[in-house]
Amino acid sequence: MKDRPIETDAAGTDTALMAVTPIDGRYRARTRHLENYFSEFALIRYRVRVEIEWYLSLAENPAIDAIAKLDSLTVQKLRRIYEQFTLGDARRVKELEATTNHDVKAVEYFLKERIAEIAREHGAALPVEMVHFACTSEDINNLAYALILKEFVENELTPAIEKAVAPITALAHRYKSTPMLARTHGQEASPTTVGKEMAIFAARIARQLKHLHGQEFLGKLNGAVGNFNAHRFAYPEVDWIAHSQKFVAGLRLVWNPLTTQIESHDFIAELFAIVARIDTILLGFCRDMWSYISIGYFAQKTLAGETGSSVMPHKVNPIDFENCEGNLGIANSLLEHLAGKLPISRWQRDLTDSTAIRAMGTAFAHVVVALVSLERGLARVEVDEHRIAEDLDAEQAWEVVAEAIQTLMRRYGMPRPYETLKELTRGRRIDRKVIAEFIASLPLDEKAKAALGELNPRNYIGLAAELVERFAPAAHEVGASARKASRK
Repeated sequence: MKDRPIETDAAGTDTALMAVTPIDGRYRARTRHLENYFSEFALIRYRVRVEIEWYLSLAENPAIDAIAKLDSLTVQKLRRIYEQFTLGDARRVKELEATTNHDVKAVEYFLKERIAEIAREHGAALPVEMVHFACTSEDINNLAYALILKEFVENELTPAIEKAVAPITALAHRYKSTPMLARTHGQEASPTTVGKEMAIFAARIARQLKHLHGQEFLGKLNGAVGNFNAHRFAYPEVDWIAHSQKFVAGLRLVWNPLTTQIESHDFIAELFAIVARIDTILLGFCRDMWSYISIGYFAQKTLAGETGSSVMPHKVNPIDFENCEGNLGIANSLLEHLAGKLPISRWQRDLTDSTAIRAMGTAFAHVVVALVSLERGLARVEVDEHRIAEDLDAEQAWEVVAEAIQTLMRRYGMPRPYETLKELTRGRRIDRKVIAEFIASLPLDEKAKAALGELNPRNYIGLAAELVERFAPAAHEVGASARKASRK
């Protein structure tokens, strides 16, 4: 794995080597961009963004006389606080938090400082006490997390999934007519095609991506217990329900009117469940690919300088699929726990969700690591048609057409067709000669015997190719989000 050079911090420490988790250590190069969503810095920046936008919404409401409507230049300067948010700004928030022992209150005090500076420098009327007006910390947090999840899913996760699985769709269409022996319970079964088996996974992922595209991201801003108590008391003449709805919608979120102190997190559970299903599908795909590689149906391209074993020089291990499987398992353990935990709160709220939700970045980081491994694994495999053909053409594999024969016998009303073929083939290796002799013994017309005479493991693939053509995702449909994100 070609990672970036080892990083050092200001003290010269090898940060990647000293990291406690592989996310910030071994896999740092793959997960670095997640800092923009799941780091402490990012969370503070998103909180600042919500606070600023709430402040601006108050100024826009003519019924709220404590803050006047702001000119466009002042609005621009206020938005620059979060648009140009720096590490120095985040450090200042953490300094304030050391005194307040409250992370959101520290954000409020930081903004009061910055807004006061803007007011002094530009002579703007900016009442600092309207910062965090009538808000509980969860008003800010739930919106910050909803924005984090929405923008991460849209900008990073969905394109990454589409990019990683695009080769599966390509394999489905390229090899839609390439026959191979299927295996049920690990045993040789009726033939299928390579493309059909790939298409199943491509279609399953495509279905889940539709759910992901349709996922709602909810938010609320309604005060300490969800009733607009302070809002209504301070400004009874304001339509706070309409104001809150407009504000939340302005953040491109779906307004939730009925909550306790916290937004109920049901949408987060829904989102995590979708991602967990995608992970489960891909985990199954990795296991299948591992097995196909082990029997030689897929070959792996060798990479110069790569070592497969510290003692066995010949080995080319399916490490990317193994890495993908392992990381998906870790991700799902976290996602499933969070999906079950976050919607549950004692009465109006407790802090178990506050600490648990911080782990979502770890979960998604393992998903991202897995997707990179999947992409790498698929990039280095190729179908070994010769090896697949060996199993289909083997003289001792003709028992797999027994299904076809007994089914045709049923059509023609012959007695005990299944039992007859079971006696002939079960637990035995049957060659072409045995099948030919059995067909010759059947009291069937010449048309039926001719069809049976042309039957072989290679052409007994049913409608596999047509199923791929009609129902597998089209190659041009894959990666739409990735292309959209690249144009931003």
